[in-house]
Amino acid sequence: MDWAARRDLAVAEHARRAAEPPTGEEREDLRLGRVAGAAWAAGLAARMLGDDDAAAEWLGRAADEYATSWAVAPAGSWGRPIAVLRCRLMAGDHTGARADADAALAAGALDAPGVVAGYCAALALLAAGRDAEAAPVADRVVADGLEPAAVGEALTAIARADGVALATARREVLRSFEERDAFLEDVPVADTVLVLDALARERGLRLEPLRSPLLP
Repeated sequence: MDWAARRDLAVAEHARRAAEPPTGEEREDLRLGRVAGAAWAAGLAARMLGDDDAAAEWLGRAADEYATSWAVAPAGSWGRPIAVLRCRLMAGDHTGARADADAALAAGALDAPGVVAGYCAALALLAAGRDAEAAPVADRVVADGLEPAAVGEALTAIARADGVALATARREVLRSFEERDAFLEDVPVADTVLVLDALARERGLRLEPLRSPLLP
């Protein structure tokens, strides 16, 4: 993958999507989500290039744009705050992630039904530093069928500071990405591993080096 070319393409695509006026034929939250998706792609491409400053800038922009999209999305659109939190964490903005976590929890993620809402709640609780509450929620979404289950297992391991379980789950999460045929925005990056790593590092958990073309 030519990551410099992919970054430049994503930056250009972000400008194009942001300049598109609403047509009335597409939900506004979905249009805004597409704008955010291009910023996310630019951020991940910059991360793969080792340009951490640019990655943080673009991922922070993506988080803001996903948050704007969530504000006009239908009730129950829990994928949007998940995207916000993931971008903040990958950007290294733990202060912003805590604020967004509080917003997701205040909106009812913890009590909402469904696996996606549960994943949002578990991620938000960890971002907010409420580890004791996060562990049983992560366990529940695994039992409810979160795919891949290793994501929930990794969240549980982080909440319980279980480095051995985290190492196993983290490898399984990476494997699930390596077995994919398609990636969001055609950006082949195991971004969930980056999210988990950000949470683990904040807690001082040891992370074994992982080698993959899908990781920086």
